[in-house]
Amino acid sequence: MGLFLIGISSILGLLAFGATLTRTAALRTDAASAAEAVLADLEERLFPLVEEEGELVAGAPAPIVDRPLPERPDVVYSATPVPNPAGVAHPGETLEYRVDVVVAWNSGGVRRTRAFTALLLRQVPFGERLRRQFVAETP
Repeated sequence: MGLFLIGISSILGLLAFGATLTRTAALRTDAASAAEAVLADLEERLFPLVEEEGELVAGAPAPIVDRPLPERPDVVYSATPVPNPAGVAHPGETLEYRVDVVVAWNSGGVRRTRAFTALLLRQVPFGERLRRQFVAETP
């Protein structure tokens, strides 16, 4: 009976440990998904389109403060772009920006935040490039 009790206790402990690992994996997956969504949103919106010589080009970035994440309004992020000196192609023109991002959300009544840094190129957003390619080439 004692061996049976020890065996069942061990199995129950392993089940609880497995449930904890599953919950941790789910939370990490959600965090990775949110970080990818933030980066996708930054690539589309960080560099506003400005007209230069009759053509729309990517302009200088502006800081973002508490922008809700698309599809997840409970998650907000702030981003601060800083020119990367190594990314200067011509004097006075910065092509690379280090973007410091802070993601915030509420969990269990507590405000939680995580920060990460990304390196982004100043370029016309992917959606706009596709639109130009397919709309301009359509007869």
